[in-house]
Amino acid sequence: MARAETLENGFRAAARIRANLPQMSAAMAKIGDLVLADPQGSLELSITELAERAGTSAATVTRFCRLLGYPGFAQFRLGLAADGAGEEAHETWKVDIGRQFAPEDSPTDVLRTLLSVQTRALEATASLIDLELVHSIAQSIWASRHLDIYGVGGSWAVANELQSRLYRIGIACHAWGEPHSGLVSAEFQDDDCVAIGISTSGRTGETVDMLALAAASGARTVAITSDRDSPLARVADACITTASPEAYLQPTDLSARPSQLLVLDLIYLLVAQQDFTATATRLTRSRLAVSGHRRAASGPRGARTARIGGGATAATTASATAPTTTTAAPAATVTSGRTPA
Repeated sequence: MARAETLENGFRAAARIRANLPQMSAAMAKIGDLVLADPQGSLELSITELAERAGTSAATVTRFCRLLGYPGFAQFRLGLAADGAGEEAHETWKVDIGRQFAPEDSPTDVLRTLLSVQTRALEATASLIDLELVHSIAQSIWASRHLDIYGVGGSWAVANELQSRLYRIGIACHAWGEPHSGLVSAEFQDDDCVAIGISTSGRTGETVDMLALAAASGARTVAITSDRDSPLARVADACITTASPEAYLQPTDLSARPSQLLVLDLIYLLVAQQDFTATATRLTRSRLAVSGHRRAASGPRGARTARIGGGATAATTASATAPTTTTAAPAATVTSGRTPA
């Protein structure tokens, strides 16, 4: 399915414009501003008329459409029409998304606005994702000898999250947040490796340096950033763009987190799909490896736990009419799901 089939995939053309505005050229930004200001009027214009209104060329309008993921102007108009666009939609955006939190907002208002902003950011990110590209990246990760994931500060937490998920399905990977160690690892990459750099701005120098060195070493490199024209995106073989809401006061790395986690979930699941049987087996082994370190579920309400002997426990239930019977379990019993020999 083409990414531009907005009527089928449900993602808004207006959301795509807003997500891409920060990295558009001045000429393209004029087109975007014009369309957002008057979506309904823009639908009635030909490509030449829209170019004239924006003070640019028809070729620039075509590049604008392709930047948003549409093959051409006709598909862009269909997407815009599918928005149910018009002044009502634009006003809804300004009220729900374009406002910042005010000190006097009620908790309900804060939650409602936060949910609205994040929902739009997720929709915008989904509309920007090239699924064929991400699927290709997942295939490369599955076949790789090693995966490096680079991120500094808040992005390191995201990198570590991806490493934690992939490691449990048997992917040899490491998340690097300390630049010196990351650079050493990047030096050891080769064409059997994949390296991912994560930076919301795409301008974190240490992350750019680590990913650039991994690319020079031969690894397939991927940037996850909100700016596809950033230094990080430019040194990568591929770029996955995330939309970051800017409508409220919150550190950038936190506001971008839901969109980044959406991309991480997608990568993880597509990697897991490469060999379902192997993935299921590895997840089971991962679960069994830690099962002995999980506490048993608590007993029914009204039960009390009695300490017996050298630390074994038994549940006893107080009763006014019957004596309490206590049965001691072996001191070290671990349920593994396997039949004892």
